[in-house]
Amino acid sequence: MPRGDGRLSHDLDPQRPGPQDACGVFGVWAPGEEVANLTYFGLYALQHRGQEAAGIAVSDGSGVVVYKDLGLVAQVFDEPTLASLRGHLAIGHARYSTTGGSTWENAQPTIRATTAGTTIALAHNGNLVNTAELQREVAERGMHSDGSTNDTSLVTMLLASRPDLSVEAAALEVLPQLRGAFSFVFMDESTLYAARDLHGVRPLVLGRLERGWVVASETAALDIVGASVVREVEPGELIAIDEDGLRSTRFAAPEPKGCLFEYVYIARPDATIAGRNVHAARVQIGRQLAKEHPVEADLVIPVPESGTPAAIGYAEQSGITYGAGLMKNPYVGRTFIQPSQTLRQLGIRLKLNPLRENVRGKRLVVVDDSIVRGNTQRAIVRMLREAGALEVHVRISSPPVSWPCFYGIDFATRAELLANGLDNEGIRRSIGADTLGYVSLPGLIAATEQPKTRLCRACFDGEYPIELPAGNLIGKHVLEGVGRRVAAEASGATGHTALPLVATPGGVATHRP
Repeated sequence: MPRGDGRLSHDLDPQRPGPQDACGVFGVWAPGEEVANLTYFGLYALQHRGQEAAGIAVSDGSGVVVYKDLGLVAQVFDEPTLASLRGHLAIGHARYSTTGGSTWENAQPTIRATTAGTTIALAHNGNLVNTAELQREVAERGMHSDGSTNDTSLVTMLLASRPDLSVEAAALEVLPQLRGAFSFVFMDESTLYAARDLHGVRPLVLGRLERGWVVASETAALDIVGASVVREVEPGELIAIDEDGLRSTRFAAPEPKGCLFEYVYIARPDATIAGRNVHAARVQIGRQLAKEHPVEADLVIPVPESGTPAAIGYAEQSGITYGAGLMKNPYVGRTFIQPSQTLRQLGIRLKLNPLRENVRGKRLVVVDDSIVRGNTQRAIVRMLREAGALEVHVRISSPPVSWPCFYGIDFATRAELLANGLDNEGIRRSIGADTLGYVSLPGLIAATEQPKTRLCRACFDGEYPIELPAGNLIGKHVLEGVGRRVAAEASGATGHTALPLVATPGGVATHRP
């Protein structure tokens, strides 16, 4: 899958991916500004968080229009499209699917109208774990799916199923029912809303424009549109912004459990999370890695780009020279997403090539962010040895990933995680390194400058802060199966029915009361 700048992801073989990023959300309320353009640039800054689909919803006060499609932000939107999206508030979404397949129907923002004529559009970063339960309530209320199979559409339908309430009041009823990770931006014709689950698993920040407000997944999106950072949206908080100003309401008592993997891989290095600059945290992780796993070597090299800050820190702490050993081709196009068998055999050379003069005859420390299945590291070690490296010592700036994530990151299944079936020595042999060292979990936590109790560490230690449902009622494609069962169970249910959404792939989805 291409990364946010149109480049291939960290994967060597797209059929066996590494960790896939969470989604990116953006919202703006700014009368007099070109809000669609601001949202476009905000999504562009968040493209690293999701590359499957992109969409923008806008309102001019009389109606809500959504434009969305599969592809990167720059592929979905052009100047004529943005010029047609006029209004004073907007939300946007860059998607990687964590619930529901990668289809146009599952692209966001989702949109739904109530029988009272109010239109709601919603974008979501995270993943809910009680989707089966929510699907049953939707069916009991007589709501009908628009063909999507993601948790976001369920939330939108639940908000729209309360036409006797304002959207704000409906949200205060619905949000406490949701279990899992969510950072929402949503809107009606006149108001921008933002909400974050009581654990604050996924980041969400509030910014100020000269003539308005902005909400985004990361501070970098505020920077790109010229907004100043005000604060983070608090766990368990609902924010509403309209012509009367900004209102804040608590829908749940906060129990912070921010995602630790944001610091390792997901967030941009120039982002700030909980007051900590991500680049600085990653450099500190590298320093800690050098303390915990020293080795005699001639050169420290990163696996670009995600391993670069930690490699800098490792070199600083160890005193070993930092340098480039792998050159990344930044413009491998989408043609190679599904490579032929011949190209797949070339493997990593589609993306990385060794600087032979730099690595030949050297003892190398190779720093990367994580090991999921081990394909990347195995290919890199082999390639560096072929280029003449005397020794290859692999250092990883996160602990072993032994558990899957159910809160918004699409890791492999537990059976596919290399660290689930092998100890460190087994992993070292599997990837072919001379030595292998992971940063310790306490060392990683210390680099974030957050207390352990305020972080979700489930992918590393298996301690899930949000209870998971029993059986098979969880997973990326849970709603495809549950929807069929629930529809049969609730075939006789009655209730409010939302107005139908009329839209075609590649086109505009619109509701006007």
